[in-house]
Amino acid sequence: MTTEFSQLNLHASLVQNIAELGYATPTDVQVQVIPLMLANKDVIARSQTGSGKTAAFALPVLQNLIDRSRDGSVQTLVLTPTRELAIQVADAIEQYGGQIKVEVMAVYGGQHYGTSKRRIKKGVDVIVGTPGRLQDLMRQNILDLTSVRTVILDEADEMLSMGFIEDIENILGQTPAERQTTLFSATMPKTIRRLADKYMLMPQTVMIERKQLTVATIEQRYYLVNEKDKLAVLTRLLEAEEAGVTLVFTRTRAGSSRLANELIQRGFPSEALNGDLAQDARIRVLNRFRAGHIKVLVATDVAARGLDIDDITHVFNYDLPVDHEAYVHRIGRTGRAGKEGIAISLVTPGERRRLSRIESYTRQQIAKSDLPTEQDIYQGRENRLVNKLAVWLERDRSKREQEIVEGLVAAGHDPIKVAAAALKMARVEEKQRPIDKIGEVRMGNSHRKNKKRKPYSRSGKSKQHCKGQSRRSREARDTSYEEGMVRLNLGRGRTHGINPGEVVGTIASRADIPGSGIGRIMIRDEHTLVDVQKEYVSRVLGQTGSYNFREHRNVMIERA
Repeated sequence: MTTEFSQLNLHASLVQNIAELGYATPTDVQVQVIPLMLANKDVIARSQTGSGKTAAFALPVLQNLIDRSRDGSVQTLVLTPTRELAIQVADAIEQYGGQIKVEVMAVYGGQHYGTSKRRIKKGVDVIVGTPGRLQDLMRQNILDLTSVRTVILDEADEMLSMGFIEDIENILGQTPAERQTTLFSATMPKTIRRLADKYMLMPQTVMIERKQLTVATIEQRYYLVNEKDKLAVLTRLLEAEEAGVTLVFTRTRAGSSRLANELIQRGFPSEALNGDLAQDARIRVLNRFRAGHIKVLVATDVAARGLDIDDITHVFNYDLPVDHEAYVHRIGRTGRAGKEGIAISLVTPGERRRLSRIESYTRQQIAKSDLPTEQDIYQGRENRLVNKLAVWLERDRSKREQEIVEGLVAAGHDPIKVAAAALKMARVEEKQRPIDKIGEVRMGNSHRKNKKRKPYSRSGKSKQHCKGQSRRSREARDTSYEEGMVRLNLGRGRTHGINPGEVVGTIASRADIPGSGIGRIMIRDEHTLVDVQKEYVSRVLGQTGSYNFREHRNVMIERA
């Protein structure tokens, strides 16, 4: 027997809004979690199947906001491991809320404190944030959690693996003891259970069995690209693949609109589908997409809910999703009704670890492919032109055009040159599709793995010589680092009890970057050298003076 959203004791306005967003029936995790949260129970949910955990906690949160009087204080706090997930969850809650006028705010590293202060002072119902930034706002007395009634820990295992445990405990310690707490985690290590035992009251456990996640009719592959080259890569692939009805996923609403505009300028009919569209505008966009007037639909995860189109040939992950479940649902938009589909992900070097997690989650390997070259694109264009010309010659339906050519030949023009000029005119539209240059991808630590260590040689040299050689080797290591990485200096070292795990966890949590963005760590007596991927350096340096290592507070990090 199928359960409907209307059977979960949700407010009618919520049921209506999620139906308009395209939700037909609740997922397993929603069926089990929503009633428990509405009954004000603490919940531990281990879910690895399909998407749906965000709605599982967002709908009860919204229900409580409808039922309670609101005074502008923060009533719900959602903790996420990354800023990308914080933005995604905040957008989803706004979408699910529809006309409720819920005030939702995402907070993460890199935001201006003044903006956060103004918004919180004005009144926010739900805050979705990363532990590091939440702690910063609390320390500056910008964020008060004494009125929080519900706390959600999303991707708890990921937060703990990034070293957030101390921050999470500090945050929970500032919320009321009688709050409701819900914890979502893909795995249940001992640290999660200890956290639950300490901060949750008789939690109800929900376990969702893993089902088949992806279908065999979907070809999955990825391309390793630089962040700045993503648009150039996408346009090459759209042309080389000769993609039909195509769905492109971006992380944010603003990103979807920008990308759609860029594609239009390059000759690809596109539109954005995101939360900024009213329902009637959304329907019009989808109708144009179904009718084939739009070649490419650029969408966010939440806005794409309910898409029921069987002829999507390609799904592109322009931005790799943070949530493993979101990846499954994104690529599930193609390969429907027994048809074959292609799912392509654009992956930056810093996202390789996230891709590995997706492969582990889906239990399928995603094939790495080589990008088409400029010559491949030019050759493809010429092949399509010749094939199209051959079709028209076969049809022999160009009587009037033939009369024009005969007239030109009679006037003294060379028939070969007439044909060449006609083809030149036919290729005018190709100028709308420039082939942008693509830079070489910096692989970070990849070359180090292939570098063989020279064997130690007993050459009979003096100990003093060996010591000098060792010292010079260390100096060389201190000043040289891998391509795509920047070496930073942390003002604490071995004598201060610093260890590599603590370095990764503290920097990742405070700067709100993935642990995979941190490379080689060299701990010296009084300082530590840390390699950080170039794209994350500004975020790490932006938090300098706020890094805490045990009793060592406000540690500085600067360029080495």
